[in-house]
Amino acid sequence: MNRVVLITGASRGIGKATACRFAKEKDIPIINYCHSREEADALEKMIQEQYGVDAMAIQADITKEEEVIKMVDKIVQKYGKIDVLVNNAGIAIDDEFEDHTVSNFQKVIRTNLIGAFLVSRKVSSVMKKGSIINVSSNNGMDCYSPMSLDYDASKAGMISLTHNLALQFAPSIRVNAVAPGWTKTDSVMEMFPDFLEEERKKILLKRFAEPEEIANVIFFLASEEAKYINGEIIRVDGGVL
Repeated sequence: MNRVVLITGASRGIGKATACRFAKEKDIPIINYCHSREEADALEKMIQEQYGVDAMAIQADITKEEEVIKMVDKIVQKYGKIDVLVNNAGIAIDDEFEDHTVSNFQKVIRTNLIGAFLVSRKVSSVMKKGSIINVSSNNGMDCYSPMSLDYDASKAGMISLTHNLALQFAPSIRVNAVAPGWTKTDSVMEMFPDFLEEERKKILLKRFAEPEEIANVIFFLASEEAKYINGEIIRVDGGVL
């Protein structure tokens, strides 16, 4: 059996592109979703038909430990293993600084950071040898925005989580992170065009990333070619001024 790859938040955007990238190499993508059942089911069907490999769409709110445990147990019951985990699920609730609420701040941290911790901890208990890739952001490094300070904090936290999990799970499980910049996902492209154009000008390559370009780096980090890369954060942002 080829690798079993659990991707959280995989019904759209970078997660969807990542599921397809692994399926292209005949790996089995597990498409985790929270609310987007139709999109996840459609992706499962498309992968099976287009790539000729099995796939599983599975619902779980990764902020709830009991749902994470049930999800991982169900995957292992069917496939007997999990080889790769991609912690991709994330949300952003941008707002003016004075309008940020504690409730929304907590929601972002729970989803983006605590969710990644819960899934990593459960998956590590069944993963004998493998790879975990966290999807952080260059917003967690040095691209800051007070409108998204909760998102930025969560992505900075993922970088710290990556380093600590790499230490905790060594030597059997490698843990790395990608830090994408602006990427052409549905949620990004719905933003104000003038704002997006100003952000595009800051990028040395003068364009946003395609989701597939981020997925390629995720796939590489999970591959044998990257078997000596551990605890690293890989920026994929086109170069930012």
